[in-house]
Order: sequence, then structure tokens, then C-alpha cells
Amino acid sequence: MHNEKVMDHFQNPRNVGSIEDASAVGEAGNPADGDTIRLYLTIEEDTIVDAKIKVFGCPTAIAAASALTELIMGKPLAEALAVKNEDVSDALGGLPEGKLHCSVLAEAVLEDAISQYRGTTG
Repeated sequence: MHNEKVMDHFQNPRNVGSIEDASAVGEAGNPADGDTIRLYLTIEEDTIVDAKIKVFGCPTAIAAASALTELIMGKPLAEALAVKNEDVSDALGGLPEGKLHCSVLAEAVLEDAISQYRGTTG
């Protein structure tokens, strides 16, 4: 089933909510398939100073989004972009093969948010 770290992030997800005047909002997933993540970022001087998530999906998707926020908070954008799905999976103590798509989704939402930010700031 789910390991202790996944269950902790699922039962007590970090940084849940939205940011009213977010610097960027990324979205990833497919509502028809079930798992979707929305990531709100506040970025100051090219550094992520706040991150919030809204997730609709399975426990592993919620855990992956929660872990992602912890991995990127306080990081410059270039460093945050270096966070890949394997890093999210590792932060959760490893994910079973059938749930790796959740960490891929976390990576995709981060890339979408940063790309949206860069598109609006030139």
C-alpha cells in the first residue's frame, strides 16, 4: 500500500490553498483521468518565496504535490526547475511503479507554473 511518508503527506498535506496575487499558477493533469494539481507560486527576485497547492486526486497525487512544495520553497527558479519526478518520489521514500505518474504530474505542474511566470515577466 502506501509507505509512512506518503501517508503523512496525504493525511497532513503541506501548503494547501491558493495565493490571491500569485506570481504564477500552474496546472497539470487530466480531470477525466482523476488526478489534477494546481500550483500557486509567489516569486520574488527569481526565488520561490511561497508555494500553495490544490489537488484533486488519489492519496499519492496529494502527497506528491505536498512534497513538491517542500522541495521548491526558498529556491531560485533555476534550482527549482532542477527538481524532477525522481526527487519527489525520493522525498516520499519511493513510489511504487503504478504511482510514479503522480510524481511526474508534480514535475509537470512546476514546469507549467515557472513557464507561465517567465511568459508574463519576459
